[in-house]
Amino acid sequence: MNINPQFNSKQVKAVAHANIALVKYWGKRSVEKNLPAVGSVSLTLDALKTITSVAFDEELHSDVFILNDDVVTGKQADKISAFADLMVGTERPKIRVESDNNFPTGAGLASSASAFAALAKAMNEACSLGLDDKMLSIFARQGSGSAARSIFGGFAEMNLGDDDSGNGDYAHQLHDENYWDIRLLAAVVSTGPKEIGSTEGMNRTAETSPFYNAWVQSSPNDIKEMKAALAHKDFEKLGTLAEHSAMKMHGLALSANPSILYWQAASLESIQRVWGLRKQGLPAYITMDAGPQVKVITLPQYANEVKNALIELPGVSNVIEAKPGPGAYILKD
Repeated sequence: MNINPQFNSKQVKAVAHANIALVKYWGKRSVEKNLPAVGSVSLTLDALKTITSVAFDEELHSDVFILNDDVVTGKQADKISAFADLMVGTERPKIRVESDNNFPTGAGLASSASAFAALAKAMNEACSLGLDDKMLSIFARQGSGSAARSIFGGFAEMNLGDDDSGNGDYAHQLHDENYWDIRLLAAVVSTGPKEIGSTEGMNRTAETSPFYNAWVQSSPNDIKEMKAALAHKDFEKLGTLAEHSAMKMHGLALSANPSILYWQAASLESIQRVWGLRKQGLPAYITMDAGPQVKVITLPQYANEVKNALIELPGVSNVIEAKPGPGAYILKD
């Protein structure tokens, strides 16, 4: 890292895309440093993106954070300021950060992943830090664990470090966005923020679930098998592994005390509809993050059929279709 960051007053814009974990991340071995308890494998999504601009301003009396055209204060804004301090130090000018998502924020569609990946990318450019993608991933992870993976396009793996320094906890790309043309359909059943955030949910699960250790122990083999499925473009294996990982994660959340249930009635209806399609021979598999939205992994030639089957359900307001998307990048004027 450049020990003398250059604080550019010119606005810099970066774009990053949300990602969905095919092998789930749930649990932290260090909350303070945001270190994951398990590794993960993800798919970056072209249809879900965050555009973030940063500009340093000596005239500002405090940092300014604008999200989707609304000024944000409180804990959310404090987190942005703390992230800026992390990357360039506290002896910096005040910063204006403007961020826009083209999808619901805080609703289980990985908005924090794309947000902190975009912020890290923009800060790196604005301050001429010269960080490579590995270091950007390490920084992004400290804003949001999933953001480490959104630095990269296509399929990415989150490495699990073997100590508490954080130096070994970063993502790397397995295959780029052009490697395999698959589809992910996100059935949106709620656009509001979830009641229990991911960090709170992870911490409660780790502290109270009797099954938590088994979850951690099963993760390495899941990752190994998923990487093999990707290497051989084995769609049935990919889908089966992804669905099982998601169901294990949500089962684990249910086993916390008090239980954590992210699903809504329309979530269950969507799952049952997809399982019904699969019984009819259509290759479609479920995955879900910490939220009520149901994501369906399928192949391009079946995407319209799956979409039509989901959108007709009463509780589904929208179905977003995504392909493998690119890594974070700077948006040039």
